[in-house]
Amino acid sequence: MKFVDEAHIRVEAGNGGKGHVSFRREKYIPFGGPDGGDGGDGGGVYLEGSEALNTLIDMRYQRTYRAEHGQRGMSRNCTGKGGNDLIIKVPLGTIVYDQETDEYIGEVTTDGKKLLVATAGFHGLGNTRYKSSTNRAPRQFSPGSEGEHRSLQLELKVLADVGTLGLPNAGKSSLIRAISAAQPKVADYPFTTLHPSLGVVRADALRSFVIADIPGIIEGAAEGAGLGNLFLRHLSRNNLLLHVVDVEPYETNTDPVSAARSAIKEIEKWGDGLASKPRWLVLNKIDRLQEEDVDSYCQMIVDELGWTGPVFRISALKKQGTQALVHAVMDYLEEQNELNAADDIIVEED
Repeated sequence: MKFVDEAHIRVEAGNGGKGHVSFRREKYIPFGGPDGGDGGDGGGVYLEGSEALNTLIDMRYQRTYRAEHGQRGMSRNCTGKGGNDLIIKVPLGTIVYDQETDEYIGEVTTDGKKLLVATAGFHGLGNTRYKSSTNRAPRQFSPGSEGEHRSLQLELKVLADVGTLGLPNAGKSSLIRAISAAQPKVADYPFTTLHPSLGVVRADALRSFVIADIPGIIEGAAEGAGLGNLFLRHLSRNNLLLHVVDVEPYETNTDPVSAARSAIKEIEKWGDGLASKPRWLVLNKIDRLQEEDVDSYCQMIVDELGWTGPVFRISALKKQGTQALVHAVMDYLEEQNELNAADDIIVEED
């Protein structure tokens, strides 16, 4: 299935039903008085999170969504039927903006969570509502208000615990294949990965995390070059970034240090807090080096980058060092979850 992470749709809530004008007419009751009922409320439009979806592609085929209108009121003080709400299923991580005003409406991050995006019209009032001691036979009614109409911009940020970062052909997809059941395409040319791919990584029978394979980032990605700018937004949802660096880059005129600095530069330019996120250095394809040169060569890369965080040396192709990386990531995520839980308890106590 083609991955779609942005869509533009039109949503229209239902109008409120008109109030009714009628008078009670029964045998032996010549002046029964007004008995026109109210109309029904219109239906609202909601977005609902669904774990079963991972793309906004459905919005490419259906662009307009309309909720039901409320029915008009009836005689004998009968209220019209309200319009049914329209529920639109969207993947978790969907952010919603008003396309015309750029207003931030909200985001859907949990399964089953509903977000109101178009308010329903209010029902009209029947003539019964207007009777009084001085107006015993009112013929007034209200038509009901119109439902809200909106043009929406939907953006999807992939929800994953860990995201991969790096230049094309650094081995990000190979790493995903090595540690999870996901099967992203792997080839020996740049931009093999054209859309994000999610994989579930199991550290053991009871512990697992989700990792996202993000298309490669090149110089100028933050301004729109290549594919990276389309998917940099997904990295902002990740708790940890794995910066994958090819120790022998595909392009012979690019050394590992320059490649790493290029990717770092782009995430700093992009903003959105990416540069401040926890980031680990993963030196990939060490199987291409002579065994006696691995330690010195990798240390040279670390020293030239001035890297102070965790460093892992792996060969995704031969699954060398990948399990140590998986267990370290799992331990880190569990530690962060415990810290966040403790912070929540402190906030509640305060």
